[in-house]
Amino acid sequence: MSGTNSEKPLIEEGPVIVLVEPQLGENIGMVARAMANFGLWELRLVNPRDGWPSEKARSAASKADHVIDATRVYDTLEEAIADLNFVYATTARERYGFKPVRSPVTAAATLRQKFSGGERTGILFGRERWGLSNEEVALADEIVTFPVNPAFASLNIAQAVLLMSYEWLKSGMEDLSVTLFQPLEQRPARKDELFGFFDQLEEALDSRGYFHPAAKKPKMVDNLRAVLSRRAFTSQEIGVMRGVIASLDRFARRSPAPANAASAMPGEGDGEDHEG
Repeated sequence: MSGTNSEKPLIEEGPVIVLVEPQLGENIGMVARAMANFGLWELRLVNPRDGWPSEKARSAASKADHVIDATRVYDTLEEAIADLNFVYATTARERYGFKPVRSPVTAAATLRQKFSGGERTGILFGRERWGLSNEEVALADEIVTFPVNPAFASLNIAQAVLLMSYEWLKSGMEDLSVTLFQPLEQRPARKDELFGFFDQLEEALDSRGYFHPAAKKPKMVDNLRAVLSRRAFTSQEIGVMRGVIASLDRFARRSPAPANAASAMPGEGDGEDHEG
């Protein structure tokens, strides 16, 4: 989904994202894009297989150039996290050890609290094929794992970063129901506008022989009005609908059928040709 807007202030804060031995430049780029979507900006790579910089990563980042340009590369994980105060390790596999295991929501809240207190934090993500080793997990303070389908628990690296980045941004929101934009303000339609719409629609349909046989017209009108009254139209919506009906006048009208007309529908056995 496209949404880059250079006129909006760029959010750059939060935990460092550390990728351990990432393999594909495209994956690194998609990680950078996920980070930029939710306000993270500091990406660190530990011994990337295909080296750095990477044009494939920049292309896949989809204009998250500020993340790509600031990316730093390290030979070891110890070097990559040396200046951090608190680190989470992500994993989908059960680890038997002494590390507390947190959900993404809890982890994000902890990261936000530590960030607000001036601490430097980070999140570790492992290799595309098999994640982090036990030795690498041991360097973290706590573990974060995702609530996924147990029979299909594997996430690709960009998905995992996206989930944590999203939870990070949510952790700083006072109201989780707030959206970035709202529909245009519209005035609820008055009843006289609705009645005018009914009359226009009934007249347009009547002139084209919709109410057939004529004896059933009152009931058909009642049903039609009941359907159209089930939701609260706005004034603007009434205007749209009336414009649609008015456009029907580009097509030929005909006189309504008399009440005692034959019950056969037009075109059924009357030999009359009708334009589509």
